[in-house]
Amino acid sequence: METADGSHTTAQHGGDELDLVTVPARQGLEAVDILRRGATPSVGPVLHDGSCHTLGFLVPPGTAEGWDVPGSACTRTSGRGFRIPVEEPPVTGTGWLLPPEASDPVTDPAVLRAALGEAARLIEAADRCR
Repeated sequence: METADGSHTTAQHGGDELDLVTVPARQGLEAVDILRRGATPSVGPVLHDGSCHTLGFLVPPGTAEGWDVPGSACTRTSGRGFRIPVEEPPVTGTGWLLPPEASDPVTDPAVLRAALGEAARLIEAADRCR
């Protein structure tokens, strides 16, 4: 979508702001794989930080209110004008792992919660085998 000033953005979730779930990169990468391999692949845009220590999943507004997954954080963006620019990531020092144009609009928080739990169990099992 082109804005009045000529820049490009994707549509927001229902016209509202988005929240961002941040997780350690290893767990996040596992979760992305789980979400993409699911019966109904469903993952929204995913950011990775410049040093690849964390991944950020874009989720619907209001997710932060009830987010309680250990080892992760959910940041409210409501009221801060957070938009998803297609050309470049919205947060300095990040890059798109899954860009907006190649993914669902957002990741469903319940589906993400389940994928992060499964990812944590897989990582724990793999670490025990070392």
